[in-house]
Amino acid sequence: MKSGWQTMKLGDVMQLEYGKPLDPIDRSPQGRYPAYGANGVKDRTDKFYRDTPSIIVGRKGSAGEITLTEEKFWPLDVTYFAEFDRQSYDLRFLYYLLVTLDLPSMAKGVKPGINRNDVYALPVHVPLLPEQQRIVGILDQAFDGIATAKTNAEKNRQNARALFESHLQSIFTQRGEGWVETTVDKISTNLDSKRVPITKNVRTSGEYPYYGASGIVDYVADYIFDGDTLLISEDGANLLARSTPIAFSVSGKYWVNNHAHILKFENMATQRFVEFYLGSIKLDEYITGAAQPKLNQKALNSIPVPIPKAVKMQASIVEGIETLQRETLHLESLYQRKLAALDALKQSLLHQAFSGAL
Repeated sequence: MKSGWQTMKLGDVMQLEYGKPLDPIDRSPQGRYPAYGANGVKDRTDKFYRDTPSIIVGRKGSAGEITLTEEKFWPLDVTYFAEFDRQSYDLRFLYYLLVTLDLPSMAKGVKPGINRNDVYALPVHVPLLPEQQRIVGILDQAFDGIATAKTNAEKNRQNARALFESHLQSIFTQRGEGWVETTVDKISTNLDSKRVPITKNVRTSGEYPYYGASGIVDYVADYIFDGDTLLISEDGANLLARSTPIAFSVSGKYWVNNHAHILKFENMATQRFVEFYLGSIKLDEYITGAAQPKLNQKALNSIPVPIPKAVKMQASIVEGIETLQRETLHLESLYQRKLAALDALKQSLLHQAFSGAL
């Protein structure tokens, strides 16, 4: 540790004060001041409880979350807020210090709450104020650069996905000669009647995938299907949210519950074509139910599908889509690794800062 640094208990550096309940009538989305919950701004209000920049620590629920506020604010009763000697300690230095600490929780693993006395007992290394401010200047500049790089990487990742989706749209909307419009039931055989759901408490673990609405949910000891089929989500919020594919090809031996439709096609080219097509369109008008969205078999069968009549043309289109999909996934993977590397760099800088190596 560098000369001039002191080792002390965190309780000698700051005090954590309890937040305060805020009456619902005092909450308003248009309020001038943020009301902080355990993991950030929970609401807004025209009142403020503290007018000094501070650090919010989640006390219950998302216990251990650390938030910096540099404006007037209201700390709700699920939080602590930090008080400290501002002549001796820099606010941002203490914020960076806190985010490097593993705050102890009252229950192992789940973090339902944090006891401030346990936090006070943590040992910390702290330099004098000028050195704190020097470190903050370095970290602020570095983190601004990292934030910009992360924004660009995330934007590039999203652009790669948007380009792929745009390409799909152009394929299915700019149809050429030899295309026909049909429906799902006319080009596939529905095997829903062969599905068998098994509740979790009576499943026997094994090697065969057990599929639900959004993919594999378990592995079981037996199978009821063997071969290539297309599974399509029958229910669940993902039918509207589309955070994961709602149509996905499966093969081999597997089990399917009653949350996914199962369709058999005469050839893989048609199956994959329909898979890509259903993944590229909105299904809102075919979905019923608000609390539990559902795509029933009748609605699925009525979805119009534009498709080349010749299987050879279907295969050619699918091959082109798969090539672009592989390139897109490769790009997304590169940008995802860059995001992970930037997060690792941030953690490395924080470690260096509070070990006296910066």
